[in-house]
Amino acid sequence: MGDVVSFRSRVPAMTGEAVAKVRTLETVISNLPQTPVSTHHILHGGIYARTVMIPAGTVITGALVKVPTTLVVCGDCTVYIGEESVRVQGYNVFAASAGRKQAFIAHSDLFLTMSFATDAQTVEQAEDQFTDEAHLLVSRSPAAENHILITGE
Repeated sequence: MGDVVSFRSRVPAMTGEAVAKVRTLETVISNLPQTPVSTHHILHGGIYARTVMIPAGTVITGALVKVPTTLVVCGDCTVYIGEESVRVQGYNVFAASAGRKQAFIAHSDLFLTMSFATDAQTVEQAEDQFTDEAHLLVSRSPAAENHILITGE
């Protein structure tokens, strides 16, 4: 049996123009009422994983990610990937490149989990490793709801 490689299992780095489009959207939606989002963080075995649940009907943008990650998307959403918007349904695992700033429209409750190898000892260190925009993360807002498990393993 041969290997099957699917374009849809990859989230490529984005061009400067594509990132600018997401930044424009981010500016527009920042003026709208904000939906509270909780973040679940796990630091275990040299891996940092962060999961957010985005309620149905919510539009979000992510930080500019500067490291390659694995991205798990569970639910029904439209996501801006590279230069196109793609409908993603069900449970999907993506090899996601560095250099991306994505936008999601949640058609159902949506679970997003991003993970990457790290030597971080704290959530803040891990966040600083994956983005230079950590100050924009919902997990850093004063009203943030964070659930943290750091095993030390």
